[in-house]
Amino acid sequence: MTAGNTPLLSVRHLSTQVATPAGPRLVVEDLSFDLNPGETLCIAGESGSGKSMTSLSIMGLLPQPMARVAGGQVLLEGRDLLALPERQMRRVRGGEIAMIFQEPMTSLNPVMSVGRQIKEAIRAHRRVDGGEARRLALEALEAVRIAEPERRLTQYPHELSGGMRQRVMIAMALACRPKVLIADEPTTALDVTIQAQILELMRDLQRQFGTALVLITHDMGVVAEVADRVIVMHQGRMVESGLVMPLFEAPQHDYTRRLLDAVPKLGQMAGRDAPLRATAAPAAASGDAAIEVRDLTVRFDIAGGLLQRTVKRVHAVEKLSFTVAPGETLALVGESGCGKSTTGKALMGLVGWQGSIRIDGVEAAGLDATALKPLRRNIQMVFQDPYASLDPRMTVGELVAEPLVIHGLAKGAELIDRVEWLFRRVGLAPELRHRHPHEFSGGQRQRICIARALSLSPKAIVADESVSALDVSVQAQVLDLLHELQADLGLAYLFISHDMAVVEQISHRVAVMYLGQIVETGTRRQIFEDPRHPYTRTLMQAVPIADPRRRRDHFQRLSGEVPSPVRPVGYQPVHVDLADVGGGHLVAREAA
Repeated sequence: MTAGNTPLLSVRHLSTQVATPAGPRLVVEDLSFDLNPGETLCIAGESGSGKSMTSLSIMGLLPQPMARVAGGQVLLEGRDLLALPERQMRRVRGGEIAMIFQEPMTSLNPVMSVGRQIKEAIRAHRRVDGGEARRLALEALEAVRIAEPERRLTQYPHELSGGMRQRVMIAMALACRPKVLIADEPTTALDVTIQAQILELMRDLQRQFGTALVLITHDMGVVAEVADRVIVMHQGRMVESGLVMPLFEAPQHDYTRRLLDAVPKLGQMAGRDAPLRATAAPAAASGDAAIEVRDLTVRFDIAGGLLQRTVKRVHAVEKLSFTVAPGETLALVGESGCGKSTTGKALMGLVGWQGSIRIDGVEAAGLDATALKPLRRNIQMVFQDPYASLDPRMTVGELVAEPLVIHGLAKGAELIDRVEWLFRRVGLAPELRHRHPHEFSGGQRQRICIARALSLSPKAIVADESVSALDVSVQAQVLDLLHELQADLGLAYLFISHDMAVVEQISHRVAVMYLGQIVETGTRRQIFEDPRHPYTRTLMQAVPIADPRRRRDHFQRLSGEVPSPVRPVGYQPVHVDLADVGGGHLVAREAA
């Protein structure tokens, strides 16, 4: 994909340092690479490897004075961007080199319409009037294939889905036809089907406009799908670089080999009945279910009018039924908004619900707060973001001990002994209990959350995207821990996730959700090796595979508008299905 012999972007001996209480520390050290016109270069590595600091250094967006470039050059067509005054750099930034950030909701202005933000970016770099800027903004939204682009111009970021917001960010970045586009983890927060669409879109736009792309990611499946060349970073240094195929087939550095070995690969479980890390079959599968759900329904009221009466309802979960046996993992999978997390919150009593929920044989419907308290001891939850789950003002020992204190199960020396046992059980040194959450890594914080969930000796744990925010090597360690705890304690897991490769490794059974309903359920082997529902097949086909030889040019995707879960009061829901209309396209519809 390269054109000519002259690099478009050259980074030479780049070093970036940040201020710490112990003095300046290099977070990017002596990094050099070239980027050719039309080329896709992936910078891969785990959190803290220096990937994002590299992109911020190139763009001149380092948070000063905390961080600064300590040395090196960033040459765009021979011009050193690091030597430009800020006034000139503002003209380059967005006009010649643009960036897409990881989280579009924090990158977009919440009080400005989408159209106004794109027009503002255009008029900052091109001498056009308001009417022409609007035309170009509309053209940019059409280029990223967003549905109803005219209407999107008038909407605000909170009115759009995550996938739509990311498309807006891409449209804004490409509106001025930059020569270089830096995408910093642009698909990490997206579901696999939306991720597949964004990757396909970026490839199409790159071919159309000839833009050179620097893609920063820790997802080696994404690297395999799109990269021409790869740079692997570890602790601020480049440890390996090369063409994508040789690097995946014969990695030279130990870190690269470990990184690739830790990546869960869809299909590696073919022919196996048990999960990859399972050490025992589900215990007591024929006895009482640890979790039994019948006709679970969750709806949220939307008020309107002068009197603020309920005028509509969000039908988040509709008539959901499933069971989870002791020692079993049921994976609940689907895209954002399908009702997975709402189901988990209903089991925990965190949202109102209708139907039947039985935990270890005890019915939760109709119980007041006092009666629910002992029931809640038998089901605990591990959330996606461990840092947001832990009170930063408390020590982690106090956080793990808190459930025991609330339920009056231990105090004094007995409480300390129990907390220390829990720390050892999840692989942490007991003396770490005196520290605060900010002093731990993401993986360590998730272990602390698991210890807190185990403190009451529950029969079941709801794990809501509990490993999706972790790097692949840390993710593998946490999954090993969950399997070990299940084998030793007979825990039942409701494992909520959109990562199908992880689900394949950990689950005994899988339930696929779409718009609040389960559209397919079965054993892990049935779902992954013989999926029957078109939506399930779409999820499978969208998963990026960490093998460049299996790179795909096109993905099956949903077409048209997905039916809204917002319904008028009194609406009687019907089954939502997907019609395969051929050509790799699915259309959502409501079926009586």
